[in-house]
Amino acid sequence: MSDLYLFLVVLLLGLAIFDLVVGVSNDAVNFLNSAIGSRVAPRKIIMVVASVGIFIGAASSDGMMEVARKGIFHPEAFSFADVMVLFTAVMLTDIILLDLFNTFGLPTSTTVSIVFELLGAAVAVSLIKMSQLDQGLGHMGEYINWANAGKIVFGILLSVLVAFTIGALTMYLSRLLFTFRYEKRLKWVGAAWGSLALTALTWFLLTKGLKHAAFLENSSDWIKANIFIVIGISFAFWAVVLQIVAQFTRFNILRIVVLFGTFSLAMAFAGNDLVNFIGVPVAGFTAYGQWVDSGQTAEAFNMAILAEKIPTPWYLLFGAGLIMVLTLWLSRKARSVTETEVKLGRQNEGSERFSPNALSRGIVRFSQAVGDGFRMLSPRGAATRSRRTFEKVELTPVVEGGEVPDFDLVRASVNLAVASMIISYASAQKLPLSTTYVSFMVAMGASLADRAWGRESAVFRVAGVFSVIAGWFGTAAAAFTAAATFASVIYFFGIYGIVGLVLLAGGLVLRTSIVHRRRESKKAAQQQGESTNTELDHAAVQDQSAALVAETLQTLQGIFREGIAGLLREDLAATRAARKQMTALEERNENLRYALYHYIRRIQGKGPAAGRHYLKIISLEQDVVQSAGLIVNSAATHVENVHLPPSEKQTQGFEKLLPEVQAYLHAGENLLENEPISKGQRQEYRARRDALVSYLDALLDNQVEGVREATYGARNSLLFFSIVLEFRDLVNTVEDLITEFTELKL
Repeated sequence: MSDLYLFLVVLLLGLAIFDLVVGVSNDAVNFLNSAIGSRVAPRKIIMVVASVGIFIGAASSDGMMEVARKGIFHPEAFSFADVMVLFTAVMLTDIILLDLFNTFGLPTSTTVSIVFELLGAAVAVSLIKMSQLDQGLGHMGEYINWANAGKIVFGILLSVLVAFTIGALTMYLSRLLFTFRYEKRLKWVGAAWGSLALTALTWFLLTKGLKHAAFLENSSDWIKANIFIVIGISFAFWAVVLQIVAQFTRFNILRIVVLFGTFSLAMAFAGNDLVNFIGVPVAGFTAYGQWVDSGQTAEAFNMAILAEKIPTPWYLLFGAGLIMVLTLWLSRKARSVTETEVKLGRQNEGSERFSPNALSRGIVRFSQAVGDGFRMLSPRGAATRSRRTFEKVELTPVVEGGEVPDFDLVRASVNLAVASMIISYASAQKLPLSTTYVSFMVAMGASLADRAWGRESAVFRVAGVFSVIAGWFGTAAAAFTAAATFASVIYFFGIYGIVGLVLLAGGLVLRTSIVHRRRESKKAAQQQGESTNTELDHAAVQDQSAALVAETLQTLQGIFREGIAGLLREDLAATRAARKQMTALEERNENLRYALYHYIRRIQGKGPAAGRHYLKIISLEQDVVQSAGLIVNSAATHVENVHLPPSEKQTQGFEKLLPEVQAYLHAGENLLENEPISKGQRQEYRARRDALVSYLDALLDNQVEGVREATYGARNSLLFFSIVLEFRDLVNTVEDLITEFTELKL
């Protein structure tokens, strides 16, 4: 039996490494979004600053892993065997849950996930123990601390509302002070604002980031007792430093605020949230050592020791810090989570990730009506001044040769300073909250007040915010349910249940990694199109548009193979798969409308001629996709409605048509991939088109004759006409695309 628990301890320590990876990937958004969104420095510099903060935060922690976090369960009510079941279920659930959120780029709270996982697993084990002892539900309070669980839920709800409100108000006042042309006012108000922000960040660093540091162990109480002295000294120090920088150098002092804030939040994250990742495994390791020394059976040894704080060896802290830093640099999912928040708050318009819904539309309409009412009641002069204050300017790189930021340094400094102040105050008052929730809602409130959510993007951004918030509450429910289920499986099935759950977790993580890579590859072309840093010459426009159309033709070959073959075999799965692929292609084309805007802005020289070329290419390509969509949807709907399949003669026509269409699309794909296209190649392709159109016309004539002779039913005839006519339009449009690439001289 001891071998089983040794295996569980080793498994927990191994899971801790994976949990560090998925945890950092999720929480990176807390301290990276402001620096990356404002492009305050090259990405490598930002990553170095954050890495130093993470490593120092992990290494300077006093290593006290509070396992019974906030008193979620009473350890003295459980045996060693019980808590090992509980801990294993918690770690497996945490890895699966956080990895799933990271895959889809949704920031969630590692604190909330670990709390509700502990709660769910503890409730499951408690119910099992109560049934064995023939106890009623009234005894649940002996096992679970419901009061603290309720306090955490209340803290979550309150922090979301408070963070959004304070973030919006502070951003509005800051923009009134600075306007979007903030560089002109930095010399006379920048130092004062920067000092306030840096003082807030310093206080946050002392009370949150370094509260576990050994060298401040004897000073933390004095700092808390003399808050005004510390704040005054900090403000005076930063005011002098920033005034010197503002007056005698050209360095933007807001860059100091943003980089220092990034360091502070990264350090606080590592020093305080480390318990979320390695606290449970360390507790399991400690409990195992205590059990071995006791000489008792696993079922008899009481776990009251877990109510105390459990020390962690320094080498584990250093190792954890190193893993966290490596994850920050290497994890693609960390970048995805960061991009979600940055894109929801960006100043510029562009393609949006989230689709609008009735709720987001209703909120935007209501807000617009309220805003119109305020404008009607406001004096004309005040409205004019407000309009001038919030008149946006085109964003330019903060550092020479850098990328164009998504928002400016004023907003970035507000995000960091306000989030730090809220977290510091809540920590001092011992109020439970999530740093992820606070950081995200401050950023969203600041985006709203900064008028980043214009009428062209508001419904998408509001829908995105509600999607993320819904995911937060889903985190709690999913964590509780999954951990309870896993704990029950492990309790009743032992080693077999553990092995099965480990295989399940590994399979899910592998699957989400594949899904994430596919999502990233789809975003690559769109991000390239939206980049406004570099200009395109005419040849580049030609090459990129040719590659775009070639990719579409290649994708359609597979879609038609699935869709038409599924129709002929009455294969519902195949037609649905074709429809799903078609939907993805249509979504990509939707994003091309925004990419088109950025392409046209970047074209050098004869912009109108080159722009018209690209516009015509996109228009023709969309016509091709529209025809393909009608073909696939017609086939899928016919099969779903369980209509009669095509007749034998119709089937023969489709079986001959499909390879001809695929060969035609493949030939067009080859021409575009190996352009420039000669006139001879175009003429050869036109002849191929003519032959295919003639065959399509023959199919139509045969079908018309069959209808006249009542050979075919109405449903099959309408289906046949629809598909063949759309194929005819598609074939002609593809030839027009080849002609466009041949004849138009940029």
